[in-house]
This record gives sequence, structure tokens and C-alpha cells, in this order.
Amino acid sequence: MRHSLWAIGTFVILLTGCSSTGTLGLVTKSTADPASLLRQGRGFTELGPVQAESCRHFALAIIPWGKSDFGTVVDKALRERGGDALLNVTVETSLYGFIPIYNVYSYTCTKVQGIAIKFE
Repeated sequence: MRHSLWAIGTFVILLTGCSSTGTLGLVTKSTADPASLLRQGRGFTELGPVQAESCRHFALAIIPWGKSDFGTVVDKALRERGGDALLNVTVETSLYGFIPIYNVYSYTCTKVQGIAIKFE
């Protein structure tokens, strides 16, 4: 029993993480001009629900690879259905660290869910 508690305690110390979630009404492609789309009052067609996730990894807190920025993940989700924008968007960002005291390895992920639309 004592060894199990020690193992669980060690695991918790070696692995940490946090997460945050938010919602947005309308998000467009990073290349779109949302102000002109809204001014023109263009109609749209719903393409259905989409989701995408992307992560950025860090080794020794100084060697990064991957992209987890919001624009990249939105564009990835829209490519899935050929959409121009997302409605009722939920965004979740997570950060995980392994052996956080020394920052041996960590990664952050951004996940986007919403309803893809195509402007007419």
C-alpha cells in the first residue's frame, strides 16, 4: 500500500497540466475580412459540425515544433468541410508538462469545435 501511494505521488509530481475553455459566436478564416462580410449581409449555408486540434511541443523549454495558434486550428477545421466561417465556436486550450521543474518536455494544444458555414 505504501509503495502504491509513493508511485502515485511521484507520478503527480512528474505530470502537471491545466486547461481553459471559452465560447465565441462567429469566427472566420484568417484570410477573410469579417467586417466586409457582415456589412454586406451575405447569406450562408450550414455545412455541419466540425472540430480540429493542433499542438505545439517544447523540449527543454527552448526547442519548439508544431503550431497551436487559434488561426491555424480554425483554418484546419474549416478545410475539413470547405467552409468560410464557424458559428457557435468552443475553444479549449490545454498545457501539459512532464517533469515541470526542469521543463524537460511540455506541450500545449488548442481545440476548436463549431458549425461550419459557407457564405453565398
